[in-house]
This record gives sequence, structure tokens and C-alpha cells, in this order.
Amino acid sequence: MKFKLMLAALIVFFAGFMLFSGSKSPEKPKPPVGGFDSLKGKPAMDFTLMTYDGKAFNLSQQKGKKVVLFFNEGIMCYPACWNQIAALGTDKRLNNEQVTSANIVVDAKTQWDEAIKKMPQLGKGIILFDKGKSVSIQYDVLSLESSMHKGGMPGHTYIIIDRNGIIRYTLDDPKMGIQNEALIKELSKI
Repeated sequence: MKFKLMLAALIVFFAGFMLFSGSKSPEKPKPPVGGFDSLKGKPAMDFTLMTYDGKAFNLSQQKGKKVVLFFNEGIMCYPACWNQIAALGTDKRLNNEQVTSANIVVDAKTQWDEAIKKMPQLGKGIILFDKGKSVSIQYDVLSLESSMHKGGMPGHTYIIIDRNGIIRYTLDDPKMGIQNEALIKELSKI
């Protein structure tokens, strides 16, 4: 009987603690009001994601540089995404002291270990893991025309952010082409 009373008291204590401690479940990310098409001219939403080499990549720490974000289907999208990722990551015009380019995928790191063994160029650029899809949701890239897995994975979507953190260019590319020349042209305008 004492055990049951102690157990009941503990349950009541913890329930009360959770209720009054102000504990809330974390807010789920929300897409921008107006969706993907409304992003241009607005401040880029900050985020921190882990890179393939285990470092934290924080978007706001990139201020002072131009930033290219490439949201894509990642590992399962062979060869289109693999070729786009490799082209973006190895192009010195898109990866230098003035410009940072990053690929955002919803894959697990372990999947990338095997892919990089097969195609080492994939490891030349920045790969960011959006495991919970929170950044993909914030930027509203999960249900665009280029996504072959609408609602579940980004497609082939580029965003350019200026040195002050303002989104200046967006491109959703259902044709899944290498867009380096278009990106460089847009970067030259800002």
C-alpha cells in the first residue's frame, strides 16, 4: 500500500511540475506567409544545420558574404542531384571569400558516406543535413514543382542571399539542370 501511495505521489508531483514549469513542446516550423514565391526581398530566416564534416553551419554567421542555398532531393536523386551538388561544390566562382554555396538535404549522414565513396566530388562542397525538414519547411521548398516527393522532400530549388542577409533570387528548377551560370549571373547583380 505504501508503494502505491508513493508512486501516486510521484506521478502527481511530476505532472504538476510539467504543468507549472512552463514546459512547452517546441514550436513546429511554419512556411513563410505567402509561400516560396514571397521570399524575394525579405530577410533570410536564420538556421543552424550540421555539415557533412560535423561542424555547425549558421546562416547568420555568413553575413558579409553572398550565399547560395541549394535545396535538393539528395542521395535518392541519382544522377541529377548528384551532378548538381558536385557542380555547385567544385565551382570556385561559387565557393570563395565572397560567396558560400551550400547543399541542403534531408538525408542521413551515413547515406552520404557511401555516396562520397562512389563520387568523391560530392564531398567537395558544403552538405547540410536538414534531418527534421525544419529549414525546408521554413523556406517552403517541400511542395514546389521540382519535387518528385511533394511534401516529403525538396526538389531542385536555389536561393541567393545578399551580404546583408536579404533573399535576392529564387529558382525552382523542375528540369533539374546544372544552374551555375544562371547563379553566377544573378550573383553579379548584387
